[in-house]
Amino acid sequence: MSPYARPDITVVIATQLRPERLGYLVELHASLTRQTVPWEAVLVLDGADRALLPKPLAADPRIRVVELPRPVGAAAARNLGLRLVRTKYVCYSDDDDLLSDDSFAVRHQRITETGLGWVAGWSADLHPDGTITIWRCPTPPGVHQPGDVTGYWASPDAQIPLGQTMLLAHTDLVVAAGGHGGLPVGEDFVMVSGVTNLAPGELLPHVVYYYRQHAGQMTEGGPTYRDLRGPSRDFAFRHGIALRTTLQRTRANGWELAR
Repeated sequence: MSPYARPDITVVIATQLRPERLGYLVELHASLTRQTVPWEAVLVLDGADRALLPKPLAADPRIRVVELPRPVGAAAARNLGLRLVRTKYVCYSDDDDLLSDDSFAVRHQRITETGLGWVAGWSADLHPDGTITIWRCPTPPGVHQPGDVTGYWASPDAQIPLGQTMLLAHTDLVVAAGGHGGLPVGEDFVMVSGVTNLAPGELLPHVVYYYRQHAGQMTEGGPTYRDLRGPSRDFAFRHGIALRTTLQRTRANGWELAR
């Protein structure tokens, strides 16, 4: 199948085109070119200068570049990118991630044959020396009903149940879930909670992306990042619990208006 056939998947990538991450972005693009399922990308420049965009990405017609006039943060940038997605399915990648060669294929095949709202795969940490460690998240492999994934997040400080870059989901479902919320940190937890509470899905015991460990990670953002991390995780955790409870009440026709 031609890589330029009509795509079924869009990957949304938000980036500030930081110099120390440009090489990683090129490698992410190279991993995209090895996918066997046709795709397109929405690359959101979060206040970045388009002139810094590496040539391989600038020359790829499958990549639509969205220029934001000022930095707005990952949550807003991803949501503004989601607004322009025109395919049935959407997934996300950070600008320093890598995809396994069959990342799209294994998830796309499963989501189309089952009709589930989302399908995820395992992630693996990619260390500076090239070694790989599979991250086995608290959510076990298998099919999960709406709300199940939230139950695997024990507390705001505990290991998150799934990562946002692990998911391939119906675009309308991600929009209905509110995208990535509006948090400065932990916005991906809001997306995962929304999607997995609204629809059933499946986690495959198969690595679909690599989380690169390096000094320039967004999670190494210094004291400001750390100051906001706790409150943001607390909100995301409470959001998941409240959404699950509300949906369960609604499905059981047991919702009562507050008096």
